[in-house]
Amino acid sequence: MLRVHFSELDLARLRMAVRPDALWETVLSFHRLRENRAESVYGKWRSEARNRLNGEARLLAPLIPSRGYFPDFLTPAEGVIGCDAAMSALRATPGERLNAELAGLPAARALPGWIRDLGEGERKPLDRLIGTLRAYHQAAVAPYWPHIQARIEADRVARGRALLDGGADGLLASLPATMRWRAPVLEVDYPVDRDLRLRGRGLLLLPSFFCRGTPVTFRNPDLTPVLVYPVEHAPCGLPLRPGQRPALAPGPGAGAGSGAASAPGGGSARTLGKLVGQTRSAVLLEVGGGCTTSELARRVGVSLASASQHASVLREAGLVHTLRQGSAVLHTLTPLGAALLRGGAPGERVFGSPAQLPPVATSWRGPSGRG
Repeated sequence: MLRVHFSELDLARLRMAVRPDALWETVLSFHRLRENRAESVYGKWRSEARNRLNGEARLLAPLIPSRGYFPDFLTPAEGVIGCDAAMSALRATPGERLNAELAGLPAARALPGWIRDLGEGERKPLDRLIGTLRAYHQAAVAPYWPHIQARIEADRVARGRALLDGGADGLLASLPATMRWRAPVLEVDYPVDRDLRLRGRGLLLLPSFFCRGTPVTFRNPDLTPVLVYPVEHAPCGLPLRPGQRPALAPGPGAGAGSGAASAPGGGSARTLGKLVGQTRSAVLLEVGGGCTTSELARRVGVSLASASQHASVLREAGLVHTLRQGSAVLHTLTPLGAALLRGGAPGERVFGSPAQLPPVATSWRGPSGRG
């Protein structure tokens, strides 16, 4: 078990990542890639990703074992900004840190020559690592990024509601069942027994699409405290291949009358109403930044059963994501649903941009790793 110890200052500095982390998703997806389970969540993705890879898995395998420790330097804090920023941070990793963290690998003495050279601080193998990670990310993660973002955003909406309703205590109590808030300690299911004392630095909660089972954190307690945890998955996992778009069956009232819902761009809203029907168009609009089925029924003026049925159709079409929160379910828009509301305009957002991530420390103060 991992025990995360909070002070009052740590609770005040508790925060959620504003978006998926490019390198955490890349590294954790590599774990999922090597599993041989017949499953609905990652099975289709695994098959498609393997077909697009070209030797990257063979190069990365010694650095990222199928279970247990992998070096902390593979997941710099800048990953939440994007892949390019993360690769730049990785390139700037001091040789001393590379060597110390590589030494923690279980098969350190049997590492390939280029990885041992990486530990000696040579730049050429570091360039090779960055190129391999980038190629793997482009093949296995980037094509699915909109779907990954939708899952993370749905989780953020759920945590945000918990925070508004119950403060930091409510947020921590709302986390998945692998984590239990017993103030002032967050107990986390974990492969080994350890304590993480935040010491006033706060904690960054990072929901992850490719994290499975137990949460993950850095082994080095001096790095900025991060807790990566799995989001809830729909049974269909990653249902869409890159570039594939779902069809949406017209709802009741399709093609009828005027009075469409008022979405960004009046013309787009009227056209949407003609396509899917005025009620279903209103449902899609009112999902907005997230709402429960009861709230949706009240906003649109339909019965609870009708709101649930409309949300189910929109979810099957890939326009809405549904996340269960206790006895309630929370609906949020997927990127495709948001794009449909705004008429496909690429530079617009239906809702405001997420809050900026507070500055995080990226300095290194000693040997690290997970465990």
